Amino acid sequence: MRIWQLAWPIIISNITVPLLGLVDTAVVGHLPDSRYLAAVTLGATLFSFLYWGFGFLRMGTTGLVAQAVGRESDSDVRNLLGQSLIMAIVIGSLLIVFASPIVSFGLWLLDGSEAATALARSYAEIRLWSAPAVLANYTILGWFLGQQNARVTLMILVLTNSVNIVLDVWFVMGLGLTSDGVAWASVIADYSALAFGGFLVLRQLGKLEGTFLRSRLGVLSAYAALFNVNGNLFIRTLGLLFAMAFFTAQGARQGDTILAANAVLLQFIMLTSYALDGFAHAAESLVGRAVGRGDWSAFADTVRAAARFSWWTAAGAALVFALGGNGLIALLTGLEEVRATAAAYLPWMVVMPLIAVWSYLLDGVFIGTTSIAAMRNSIFIGLAAYLPTWWLTQGLGNHGLWLAFMAFTCVRSAVLIGYYRHYRLTRWR
Repeated sequence: MRIWQLAWPIIISNITVPLLGLVDTAVVGHLPDSRYLAAVTLGATLFSFLYWGFGFLRMGTTGLVAQAVGRESDSDVRNLLGQSLIMAIVIGSLLIVFASPIVSFGLWLLDGSEAATALARSYAEIRLWSAPAVLANYTILGWFLGQQNARVTLMILVLTNSVNIVLDVWFVMGLGLTSDGVAWASVIADYSALAFGGFLVLRQLGKLEGTFLRSRLGVLSAYAALFNVNGNLFIRTLGLLFAMAFFTAQGARQGDTILAANAVLLQFIMLTSYALDGFAHAAESLVGRAVGRGDWSAFADTVRAAARFSWWTAAGAALVFALGGNGLIALLTGLEEVRATAAAYLPWMVVMPLIAVWSYLLDGVFIGTTSIAAMRNSIFIGLAAYLPTWWLTQGLGNHGLWLAFMAFTCVRSAVLIGYYRHYRLTRWR
């Protein structure tokens, strides 16, 4: 039951993310000129990829803190927070300093219309002012999750998205700030979340023994563990971003209808990930604590419990997609041609959760054990299967592209299972 107690706040937190995107779209979509919606779409896409790339600040912090909790080392818990926040603020500040080239390069890659790109540039340059807050929030969320406090994640994300939604409506519909108003709403929401998160951190620090140590915060060599974990996580994320970008690009080459149909079907994967990520994040915290204590019995119990929850969730998703997939497609698009095209590739969505579930689960296990090299390797071995499979199956059109993506997912899961079995026999016992 501990898995579920940690997982449900994370699952609900994840659901708030697409809700904000829907509100952004609805608010800007009612403006008289479509270029504002195009600008927000371009800018939001840019930041989704940019901030996803720095997600290691959450994941790396969770694993290391969970192990420190298992060792009952309040000093390590405290100083890991300090180190991670310093990294987050430094990286966020560098993003602000280099805002112009980052935005120019990102918008060049997205290749929007001239009018939409000009508005998206203004949107992005405003949004980048929140970079230190966003990355610091990642750290705070990871720190609390490492201490098995998932409800803080729920509170912070609900606050962030609630403030964002209210300000969206006020700035755009009330003050007429168009796409820039959406950007300013996000900036204020991110710093509001940081203020609230900071309050919760100070309250939690009062319960921990020890003090922040200059030898841990001000000496570069003391960051070795964080650099090692976060560096591998960053490389792993770049590989995953490439896999997703390549899939989107190859779909676009087949025409707008295929691109739209694939975008609809990818929402099925996102829906599944909201639940599976909850169990994976719970596993991160509980596994990390077991490793810190050297309690391999608790480690095994946690992995088995997380595997059961994850498997039944994946099986449920596959069943829902098999029985109600066409209905879900109809909810996501009103275009008959896109509906029919997406329905033709729906069987891939039925199989996908049953294959992908193991990569979600084992990512959580490897983050908790801070065995990040295995996660990194699984991505690149998966890519070694993905690209040749795509090359050999181009004659199958979009079915070939989905087959290649399935091969990537399957190989990645198999590699992680292989690493898990090896480490279970050699290290984790």
